[in-house]
Amino acid sequence: MKLIKMDEVQAEKVDWLWYPYIPYGKVTLVQGDPGDGKTTFILAVAALLTRGKQMPETDVICTPAPVIYQTAEDGLSDTVKPRLEEMGADCSRVIVIDESEQALTLSDERLEQAIISIRAKMLILDPLQAYLGGGVDMHRANEIRPLFKALAGAAERTGCAVVIIGHMNKMNGTKGLYRGLGSIDIAAAVRSILLVGRDRENENTRIMAHLKSSLAPEGCPIAFELDRESGFRWVGAYDVSVDDILNGTRLEREPTKKLQAISLIMEMLRDGDMPCEDIYKRLGEHDISRRTAETAKREAGVRSYKNGAEWKWSLLGKNTATPQ
Repeated sequence: MKLIKMDEVQAEKVDWLWYPYIPYGKVTLVQGDPGDGKTTFILAVAALLTRGKQMPETDVICTPAPVIYQTAEDGLSDTVKPRLEEMGADCSRVIVIDESEQALTLSDERLEQAIISIRAKMLILDPLQAYLGGGVDMHRANEIRPLFKALAGAAERTGCAVVIIGHMNKMNGTKGLYRGLGSIDIAAAVRSILLVGRDRENENTRIMAHLKSSLAPEGCPIAFELDRESGFRWVGAYDVSVDDILNGTRLEREPTKKLQAISLIMEMLRDGDMPCEDIYKRLGEHDISRRTAETAKREAGVRSYKNGAEWKWSLLGKNTATPQ
């Protein structure tokens, strides 16, 4: 018998492709109903990675990196390639493993070999059901666990962010973690679960929200638009609950809270600059989160600057300090 003393275990910091949604070296699940934009969402993330662009609602700019994208649902030439081009991806950094002679599974050694070969920083498998392998019942925990253990091992050894696209069942009214198809062990095996759903009041708007986050605090919901004429566009932070997305209730809080925050910020700064902590406190009294405050700040054209040891907010043109 081998025993491990925790004082001898070296603690390691988690690296992130997109904090706090998609960690490197771990498995992330993106799930939602058919047609709600799961694949479009993750391809948009992949496009940003291939170009080394900034992820939404972050200040970190990633280094351009290769992505492996495996799909069993869409044609490469008539669907995947046009989508990637529309989103501005560097298609020379998007790689597909040829499955014409042998289909891939979650435990296939070719996944790790391909990641190492091209130094991929992201692997996408779309959808989950297509990569379980013949004869595997996704509702049986004893059949699912070995597959995910193998995939998680490959992700950890290579440091690659592995993202799986999954569909949802029709069990409305249940917790989000139980809405994914298959065994609950699938949700238990991944480190992050992202839900993609529709804004029922705006047909073109989709929302990504955190269902599970094992390695960091849950991130705020992020919205994006899908329009036939203008195509894909990131919207940014969106103040809505997971239950709203799952149950299809009216999503009215985001514009209400944001507009309320803008009005309060403009009122507070009308007579001069204010410490940002005082502003956060005042907004908090109105149940307005810091994330919503930051969104309102940007839209109101407010700058922040450091005055000694204190950060302040100011309307444009109202201060002479170096803005941040």
